[in-house]
This record gives sequence, structure tokens and C-alpha cells, in this order.
Amino acid sequence: MKLGKVIGTVVCDRKESSFEGVKLLLVQPLDEDLNEAGEPVVACDTVQAGPGDTVVWEGGREAALGLKNWFNPSDATIMGIVDSVNKGDF
Repeated sequence: MKLGKVIGTVVCDRKESSFEGVKLLLVQPLDEDLNEAGEPVVACDTVQAGPGDTVVWEGGREAALGLKNWFNPSDATIMGIVDSVNKGDF
């Protein structure tokens, strides 16, 4: 899983039928220090996240498994909303 911050929403007038009813959000990937790391990605939202939320997301084939219909072309899916990040000595 990867960290990211929701920076916007994506509106489509047409989408793949397997995405019907799925909200799409623009996510800025973050590193372990919560700094921007890479280009923003469009991700399917499964947890009712919104702009400004720090989230955990998954990419690749595993992203498709987070949606109700597993047979979909998702490359990124938000799996959770982060309450806090504690980077300490473990």
C-alpha cells in the first residue's frame, strides 16, 4: 500500500461500465515523510475520501480487487483514510 493525499475529483460524462457508481479522485502520492513523490494518479474511491484526506491506496492488479466488480481496468484504488502517521523507532 502507498500513501497519498486527495487533491481533487475527476468527473467523467462516460466511463467503463464496471466503474458505474464509483467515485474517481485525483491522488498525489506521498513518501514516508508525507512529501510529494511522483505524479498525481486517478484512483477509484472505496472509502468515501475527499479533498485534503491522507489515504492509503494500491496500484496495479491489486487495485481492481478493491472494487465490487473485480473485472475492471482500475490502476489505482483508495483502500483507507489515514488518521495519523507515526514514523518512529520500532
